[in-house]
Amino acid sequence: IGVRMNKPVCLVTAPVATRSGYGAHSRDIVRALIKLDRYDVKIWNVKWGSTPMNALQKGDPNDDIIIERLLTEPSLPTQPEIHIHIVVPNEFQTYGKYNIGITAGLECTAIPHKWVDGLNKMDMNIVPANFVKESILSTSFDVVDDATKKVRERISVKKPVEVLFEGADTDIFKKTKEFSKDLVNEFKNIKESFNFLYTGHWLQGKLGEDRKDTGMLVKVFSETFKDMKNSPGLIMKTSGASFSVIDREEMLGKIRQIQKTVKAKTLPSIYLFHGDMTDEEMNEIYNHPKVKAHVNLTHGEGFGRPLLEASLSGKLVIASGWSGQTDFLSKDLSVLLGGTLQDVPKSSFPKEMYVQGSQWFTVNYNEASAVLKDVHKNFNKYKMRGEKLSKVNKSKFSLSKMTKELGLILDKYVPEFSTEVKLNLPKLKKVSKKDTPEIKLPKLKKV
Repeated sequence: IGVRMNKPVCLVTAPVATRSGYGAHSRDIVRALIKLDRYDVKIWNVKWGSTPMNALQKGDPNDDIIIERLLTEPSLPTQPEIHIHIVVPNEFQTYGKYNIGITAGLECTAIPHKWVDGLNKMDMNIVPANFVKESILSTSFDVVDDATKKVRERISVKKPVEVLFEGADTDIFKKTKEFSKDLVNEFKNIKESFNFLYTGHWLQGKLGEDRKDTGMLVKVFSETFKDMKNSPGLIMKTSGASFSVIDREEMLGKIRQIQKTVKAKTLPSIYLFHGDMTDEEMNEIYNHPKVKAHVNLTHGEGFGRPLLEASLSGKLVIASGWSGQTDFLSKDLSVLLGGTLQDVPKSSFPKEMYVQGSQWFTVNYNEASAVLKDVHKNFNKYKMRGEKLSKVNKSKFSLSKMTKELGLILDKYVPEFSTEVKLNLPKLKKVSKKDTPEIKLPKLKKV
């Protein structure tokens, strides 16, 4: 006979409650695991830098299934069968019988030594794009003997690395003509009917050295459309590390500082959207008729989630032609900008993430300027690209498709854990009446 036991326990350690790229990716992975219904999912929530930890809202069915699985303290009665750690690889821990690391990697050609060690801790690893996989597997370090000064061994990632794209929720990110009153009122303040939209963080680094190259986007746009009548506008949904008033003023200050370097009588309008917005609100921004095209001059993306979500609006996407976003942006259905690989400046990454000799992409700014001009002047010839890209990405890069792909990866790597205990009971011999011995009881005297 068999006695049914509980499902294997899968502990997910991840920043599921944070307003960050890792947070959004973590929530999608957890929801996919729950939908697959193979494991008893437990979640230990961790911080992600200084990003707000208010992404989970009670009463939202998509969030409630995560909230009800959150651990109140970092402990379980027994070791989990599976541990999935969604952080940077130097923080990977092996709490489970089988351990999976999930990381977005870095936006450059090499990863740090400690990341290699972390990836090798795990039984297997998952990354969101082919670019990240290639940069991980191409990284190696020589270990030099202190006495002989000769190379003792070469360290590289030996554990399996699989690619699992970050799926977009096509129930939220889609074409729409419905807009909230607040958004309609905000867009009334934008006088231009033709606007480019940038979505992304404005991170550390001097002009041209921040990871998304946000500063140079402001510079290129301002130089391209200066002193032009009926010039387009640039809408920037950006922030630094938080959504505070101080952060907002810092963003405005950076924009003004860069525009002061442009010699012109008139400058094109740049609008800042700043603050904590829901996915539904972001989708409305992507779809607003005053937004004609999405643009990003990024130095590199682990995946480029905002670009995928924006593409589902059916608008044209203009982006750097290198790194993670090229998995879902093609030359035929978007505009991929050319450029060159350059050494990553030390100021662009925290010290522990910087790798000497690593490179990232810098777009050809003259080409970017020419493209912006042509898109504005001859918009109709680009319009169908966005429409076609939306249909392709909806079918290939949806959240449901990602869930299926995750299931296939788990099938390939994760061992089976016993969910049934067999009890072998001894065979019992049937006893007949004639085999039953007669028992004579003594007569009892009444007391």
